[in-house]
Parts: sequence; structure tokens; C-alpha cells
Amino acid sequence: MVQAIQRRYPDLKITWILGKIEYQLLKHLPGVEFVIFDKSQGWRSYLNLKHVLKGQKFDVLLHMQIALRATIASLAISAKLRIGFDRFRAKEGQWLVTNHRIEPQVTPHVLDGFMGFAQAVGVTDLIPRWNIPVLAADTEFAKALIPSGSPVLVICAAASKAERNWLPERYAAVADHAVEKGYRVILCGGPTTLEQVLADNIQRAAQSELENQVGKTTLLQLLAVLKQATIVLAPDTGPAHMAVTQGTPVIGLYAHSNPGRTGPYTCLGSVVSVYQQVITKQKQGDIPWGVRAKGDNLMAKIDVDPVIGQFDLLAKAWN
Repeated sequence: MVQAIQRRYPDLKITWILGKIEYQLLKHLPGVEFVIFDKSQGWRSYLNLKHVLKGQKFDVLLHMQIALRATIASLAISAKLRIGFDRFRAKEGQWLVTNHRIEPQVTPHVLDGFMGFAQAVGVTDLIPRWNIPVLAADTEFAKALIPSGSPVLVICAAASKAERNWLPERYAAVADHAVEKGYRVILCGGPTTLEQVLADNIQRAAQSELENQVGKTTLLQLLAVLKQATIVLAPDTGPAHMAVTQGTPVIGLYAHSNPGRTGPYTCLGSVVSVYQQVITKQKQGDIPWGVRAKGDNLMAKIDVDPVIGQFDLLAKAWN
């Protein structure tokens, strides 16, 4: 969305308020001034934001988050035109701090919802294109790990919540199948204990030797690795969307969230989902587009065979 606006208004000054982790991924983006909002600081984060923005007046605020935290934070931003979601989607008090709304959308992907903000400021080219700058050293790291032309399956197994993770023995079964097909399999992810334990459990369950890079890459190194990968397997988690920005095919695994809304944008055809069957059992009547399914063991409903089937389709297309 930001880059669509930059293409339409190349001389526009853009200030982007974002979290410190997200900043690590986007910090080299040209033409953008970043302001980090560190939510871990509690109420001090709002005071810090107000201090940083003191005296600044903006023409337009794009209020693109519906969390109550974002609604409160927006009070520190002085802007004449304050654009939020349409009334149906403007939750958590967002409608109280905006004076303009984007056009309503019936069943949008999250990205399409964001592009509605670009449309609201006169952008007509809404085709998503990504150009996230990566340092040469990070690209070299990835190419050393995955030489161009080498068939590699990257598994980013962990989501932010454990309930959204697939079973380690099923990840292992797909990994073993990929190895049989001549693929290297690399496990990637962040440094958290949950991610490291999951990676260890996948390796223990696998018959093949996997390459464990979990916790060993920065975000930009991971982005470069995802670009070098042939196929990425992931649940509803950030690296799946990072891979999309790099043009790498993604097999997304979904049970809790509607993949039509939050799936890997360019790879919705290779998603393996049980969301629809789960949500129709949990909800009666008309099911809201963005409603989540609840339960600790929903991912266990995803079988190995359809995931291997998607892998084989993508592998055949690559060959």
C-alpha cells in the first residue's frame, strides 16, 4: 500500500508508525520516515509517541489498525484528514478518531482492505508489488545457504500462537517426502523457545537429516532465504507472507483463520485448509467473513496427503 502511494506521489513525505520487530524488516525502505511504537513499554509508549510527533502536523492519517491500542495512539497524531475503515470494520473505537472512511468491501483479503486506503487518496494502480530492500550481505548469506537452481523446501513451522502450529510428525512426513524427491529441507524461524522446540521435534520425527536454521537468521536474512527457496511450507504466520513478497510459492496451512482473508495473497490456490469445515460446525447461520475458529487441536484436522499433493504440484511446476 505504501509503495502504491509512492508510485502515485513520488515526492510525498510519508511517516510510518510501526512496531520494532516490523521495523527490522522494513528499515531500508526508501522515502519513508519510521517512528517505532514499542508496545512493551505499556502506557509510556503513548507518551513517547506524543513526544516524537510533537509539533508535527500531517495532511492525512491512514488509520489502518483496528486494535484499541492503535485508536489510543492515533490521538497523538495531528492530521486534517483521518481515514479509517468503513463503519462495519471500524472496530475498537476507530470510528471515534477518524473523519473519513474507505469504501466498504464485502469479502476482502486483508491486503485488499489495506489497498482501499491507497484508493482513498487517489491511487488507481492497486496491483500489489513489493520491493523490500535487502543488504548485499544478507543476499550473499542466502545464496551461500541456497545456491540458485538448488531445489529447497523451507519449512517455517511456527506461528505466533502454538495452537496454529501443525503437528511436528506431519511436518516431518512432508519433509521426508521432499527429500525423497531430491529436495533439501531447511527449517527456519525465530529464536523463541517454542520455535526451537518445534524444530527439534520435527527433526526427531523425520527419517531424513534436515537443516536447522531456526533462530540463526535476522529478519532480512530470512527474507533473502525465502527468496532463494523453491517452495515454502508454513501455517498462518509472517514468513508465509514474506515469501509472497519474494515471489516464492507458499503452501499455507489454515484451520483457525479464513485463508480467503489472511492467506498467502498470491498462493491461495495452494493453501490446505480445514477452516470452512470447522467454522460451519462452530457457527450457525451467516458466518462473518473475518471470524476465527476456536480450539486447541484444530490443526490436527489437516492431513499429510493434501499437503504432499500441493508440494508435488508446485515441484512439478518448478521442474
